[in-house]
Amino acid sequence: MPERTVYEQLAEQIGAGESTVVPRIFETLINETEAKLLLAAAPPGTAEELSHKTGIDPAEIDTMLDRLFRKGLVFKSKKPDATRYYRVRHIMQFHDATAVMHDAPRDMLDLWKEYTRNEWDAQSKTLESILPHAAVRVVPINVTIEPTSQVLVLDDISKLIDGARNIAVTKCSCRAIDGTCGKPVDVCLQLDRAADYAIERGTGRRLSHEEARQMLEMCEEEGLVHVAENKQGVGNVICNCCRDCCINWASVRTGLGKFVAPSRFRAVVGAHDCNGCELCVDRCFFDAMKMVDGGTLATVDQEKCMGCGVCRAACVVDAISMEMVRSQDFIPA
Repeated sequence: MPERTVYEQLAEQIGAGESTVVPRIFETLINETEAKLLLAAAPPGTAEELSHKTGIDPAEIDTMLDRLFRKGLVFKSKKPDATRYYRVRHIMQFHDATAVMHDAPRDMLDLWKEYTRNEWDAQSKTLESILPHAAVRVVPINVTIEPTSQVLVLDDISKLIDGARNIAVTKCSCRAIDGTCGKPVDVCLQLDRAADYAIERGTGRRLSHEEARQMLEMCEEEGLVHVAENKQGVGNVICNCCRDCCINWASVRTGLGKFVAPSRFRAVVGAHDCNGCELCVDRCFFDAMKMVDGGTLATVDQEKCMGCGVCRAACVVDAISMEMVRSQDFIPA
């Protein structure tokens, strides 16, 4: 068996060892010396330690690490005693960090598009087969929740924003790569440490809490679905996902459904209020809405409903409500 290239070794280290595309993505971004530095940056090391480990001139190592940081390939762990650098750890982190880099090479973005279309579904199945919990969860939009419904903080998108000490917005990595749907691109909200990282790297713009809430309202009007990390606490990212570009929905397409969890809620149609306009059917990402009674009444397939509330936002006669029906299996903090 031929020796694996440094780019193939990096792909293997982030869980994409079977991919034919991911090594080529690395190759568009870095040379072999930089690739060897990335391989050495696990476990994390200081610039001095990595210089010693790789033989790279100490006069060059800081510049090289900064370049890799801005490309989204190296991250910083800042401790009182020193700053240590570690390489990108998994395929999702690699995807999200590189897609939003400044002046992203078009050939790199095209390779990500090829990966998304040809390899991601199979990769997501592999990930789902070992996940103890869903990685992300749908969060219902604000307008869907009745004031009397005893909503927990983790289900309230406004509370997630209120609980953040720092907020930034970056490009949606999926739409930066593909962008065929025409939905807004600068809508990926980074919270706390993720916001710090995006601002330092120069890929994020700081938002006030009010600006973040206004952005969420705009995303709801656009029919985007809020997706947050499936863990207790604020988390680091709130995605605003479209139907066609976003990689989170591979879980739904493959039928396993373990990568993304539904919210605690489901949509319910009031039969006496529905006017049969079908706007909810058009808006639903998950084919959970369908027309019955000769096309005069909308109804919900509860097995498919992810509880996002996009249908509720589209309903002009307020015929759709959201009911809490599920418990949530969060990844422990």
